[in-house]
Amino acid sequence: MSDILSAFGFLVERLADLLQPLFATTATAAAIVLFTLLVRLAVHPLSRASARGQKARTRLAPELAALRKKHAKNPEKLRQAVTELHAREKVSPFAGILPSLLQAPAFLLMYHLFAGDRMAGHTLLAAPLGDHWADALAHGGPFGPAGRVYLVLFVLVAAVATYTYRRTKTQLAAQPLDLGQPTPGAGAIARVMPLLSFATLITVAVVPLAAALYVVTSTTWTAVERTLLFRERGEKEGPVPLATRA
Repeated sequence: MSDILSAFGFLVERLADLLQPLFATTATAAAIVLFTLLVRLAVHPLSRASARGQKARTRLAPELAALRKKHAKNPEKLRQAVTELHAREKVSPFAGILPSLLQAPAFLLMYHLFAGDRMAGHTLLAAPLGDHWADALAHGGPFGPAGRVYLVLFVLVAAVATYTYRRTKTQLAAQPLDLGQPTPGAGAIARVMPLLSFATLITVAVVPLAAALYVVTSTTWTAVERTLLFRERGEKEGPVPLATRA
């Protein structure tokens, strides 16, 4: 793990060196944003595949409803019929998870790299990239030099979360949550799901600032990416998979 962190730290530092003429003392923060964009660009083909799968599931919704009605008293037959339908239409229920799974190692590396002392001294304006929001509050309060950096991030995250919340509510109203079979508590899940957009606010508050930058950039990318993917041909967007929110 130490060798991987060293190699990752070297990569971030080289990116920062390239960006130094443009961003001066904030070059490392800019390198984190650029690295995040490169990661998201690399997994974009999987995001497109996930969107195609979601469109297919939306198209198959009437057939799934008919299967649930037909096999209402036989859950095993229902599961088998749904599996056969997905296989025939080449729809994977796990397609939406892959982009997040591939991003997880990059986020964890960013977290561990700046949680220790390897990258000490790097800042975003007055806020050290290895510090947390609690550190900013302890040194100047919410409106101090470091606190204002977090306030900007919180405003950005809240704006993206509000946009995603409204889209998700609209999507769930147009197409109720489909869990593949009757599930106790599905109504409660549908009510809570839009609120999960605001969970990023908690993440930004508790992780090192470098990891928070990764999360904010990735979340913003997700909101823009899904808007563009589902506007290409005017397709109807289904509920946002939980795994693709971050």
